[in-house]
Amino acid sequence: MSVTFIRHYTTGSRQRSVKALPPQKNDLLKAIATLKSSTPKRNFKQSIELIMKLKDMDMKKPESRIETSVEVPHQIPKDVKICVIASGDLALRAKKGGADRVLARAELEVIVKDKKAAKKFAAEFNHFIAEAPLMPLIGKSLGTFLGPRGKMPTPIPPNAPVEEIIARHRRTVKLRIRDQPAVKCRVATEDMADDEIADNLLAVISGVESKLAKGDKNVANIILKATMGKPVKVGA
Repeated sequence: MSVTFIRHYTTGSRQRSVKALPPQKNDLLKAIATLKSSTPKRNFKQSIELIMKLKDMDMKKPESRIETSVEVPHQIPKDVKICVIASGDLALRAKKGGADRVLARAELEVIVKDKKAAKKFAAEFNHFIAEAPLMPLIGKSLGTFLGPRGKMPTPIPPNAPVEEIIARHRRTVKLRIRDQPAVKCRVATEDMADDEIADNLLAVISGVESKLAKGDKNVANIILKATMGKPVKVGA
C-alpha cells in the first residue's frame, strides 16, 4: 500500500524533487488518532470511511471501471445480511452457519415471477452465496436486479465449507469504481481499536491498488472521514 507525496527543496540555485516515503501503518495510525480526536461525539456509533482519489485514469475506458471485493481482517460492526441459495445438505449447513436466509430453488422461482418482490429481495441482503448449479437460473432471473448493485452471488460447490464462506462474507468490503476516479467505502466504526482500523485500511488500499493499471501511481491521495467528522488526509 502506498501513496507518493512530492516535496521540494532548494540547494543553491537548483530546485530538486524528492519522493517522500509512502505512508505505512504508522501514517494510518496517526491519521486515525487525528480523526478520532477531532470528531465530535454523537449519540450513535459513527462509521469511518476510506476515500481514495485516483488520477491518470480514463473513466470512459472499460478497464478503468473496477468492481471487486476485499476481505478485511477485522469484522466491521454492522448488520450484514447474507442469503444463501442452495438445497439439500448445503442448505442445512448454511442455516447452521448463520445465514440470514436460506432459499431453495422452488422459493427462488416464486420470487422471480414478481418483479417487485425480486427487486425487494435484491435490496434486502448485502451478500449472496449460491450453489453453483443454480447460477444459470439466478443469472437469468435475478441478474438485472443483482448485477447493477454489484451483488451477483458467489458460486460454491455443494461440498464447500459454507460456514467459513459466510464468516468471510461478513468481513467483506465491496469496491466499485464507475463514473468517477475515486473509491469510497466503509472500513470501520469509531469504537474499533486504532490498530484494527489500520489493518482494515491496509487491506482495502492494497486491494484497490492491485486492480489499478499503475498500482499506487494511480492514487492521488487517501482520506479518512467519520460520519459527522471532517476529512483527514493520510500523510498530511
